[in-house]
Amino acid sequence: MPERIDFPALVAGHTVVIEMINSGDTGLPVLNQLLRVAQSALGAAGMAFVEFAPTGGRVIAATGAVEWTVGRPLPVDDPATVCLLSGDRVQQVRTDHLRGKLAAELAGRDLVTMVVSRAEIGGLTVGSLHALYPAGGTEPDAGQHGVVGYLASCIAHMYGDQSGLPVHGDGPVVAALADGLAVVDRDNRVRLWNPAGAEVTGIAATQALNQPLPFPLPPSGQVLDHRLPDGRWLRITSGELPGPGILRVVTFRDITDQQRRDHDRDLFVAVTSHELRTPVTVIKGYADTLTDHWESLTEADRRQAARVIGQRANELARLVDRLLSSATGAGPGEEPPAPFDLGDALAAAIADLPSDLRHRMVVDLPADLPKALGHRPSLATVLTELSTNAGKYSPPDTPITVTASCDGQTVSFRVSDQGIGIRPEHVERAFDRFWQGESGDRRRYPGAGLGLYLVRRIVELQNGWVSLRPRAAGGTVAEVRLPRG
Repeated sequence: MPERIDFPALVAGHTVVIEMINSGDTGLPVLNQLLRVAQSALGAAGMAFVEFAPTGGRVIAATGAVEWTVGRPLPVDDPATVCLLSGDRVQQVRTDHLRGKLAAELAGRDLVTMVVSRAEIGGLTVGSLHALYPAGGTEPDAGQHGVVGYLASCIAHMYGDQSGLPVHGDGPVVAALADGLAVVDRDNRVRLWNPAGAEVTGIAATQALNQPLPFPLPPSGQVLDHRLPDGRWLRITSGELPGPGILRVVTFRDITDQQRRDHDRDLFVAVTSHELRTPVTVIKGYADTLTDHWESLTEADRRQAARVIGQRANELARLVDRLLSSATGAGPGEEPPAPFDLGDALAAAIADLPSDLRHRMVVDLPADLPKALGHRPSLATVLTELSTNAGKYSPPDTPITVTASCDGQTVSFRVSDQGIGIRPEHVERAFDRFWQGESGDRRRYPGAGLGLYLVRRIVELQNGWVSLRPRAAGGTVAEVRLPRG
């Protein structure tokens, strides 16, 4: 290997390349000629150019000892590919320090030293130029590094003219990747930040570069789901890059829609288990009573049991229909809101409550209450959950009051009890799924902690809102507000 660059050969060869371009030659013929010129002038065993596309890199031109690499792919997640896309634009690496099939084959052919330079347009990588040298020779010097960088810039200019390049026509990999890509150093500072990273996170490259990674870094080879401050979710993976510098490649993508689908699936399971359990339990209880105590029951008791079984069976049929409609995309949340008589809907819902609750209800509804805008069928679920909650946390001999009112924008109703009340710091947490309070008293009460969670979901789907507050005279007030119809 010569210690000095053959500049006369380089200038003469580059002149031939320019004359080819001036004569109308483009694309691969020009690129191959440039590589032959570079190999001779640099004293390299072989030259190769890798074009990057959204699916990764591919060798599109090669000469000398690496001519066999033409057509070989470099997957975008190959550590060698990431190494080429990170760090200094011109760098020298050892192929036997790189992981990946192609790097291993190069090292196996004794081509262990590689000078590589990215070809960039406006900061976007279109490819990389490689000069390969065998083991045992003189190490490439700064001048050879400079020539490789210069020739890579010449190739990038050819891409800028778009005359026969890119070969595959689908753009630079770093710009086109849908997933965010970052490379961080040992201090967790960003060294590379692709355009998709800016789009996914809302953080521009100028803000990200040389700054700490703006989200947690999972251990190498592991996956981490992280929620951004704006509520969006990222799925983050990382891996170590080979070489003397400790670098980590980080990929990340927006999985907010997937999280939402998972949440909706969880909600469907919660609704199914919670809403179906009560009527099934009641039906079974009354059926067992009739079976085990038929002779000892009065005719009135039998009729009452049969009435409750029929009532709960009808309720169960409505629930099944609603759940099946929801599963096929035609649930209440998909129906357009419509005006309905809130007072009439409340009265009907109260009439369908279990008798132990219904007998405790004290109802005060104004006759001139305006219509609400929403989904009337779901109101029965809302009132049942609020009434059940009020009954659970108040003595059985105390009333549960239902009142209603309106203002210029909303129609509202309130369910009030005289029970143990709710702490002010718990009025929001009570709507969390599975939360049932922290006091010993509340833990004595049965339930899965899903009722209020479901109520809030149902009401907010109708552009309304629901709140809890302590009752001045003791107990709790639950208030639901819906838009006026």
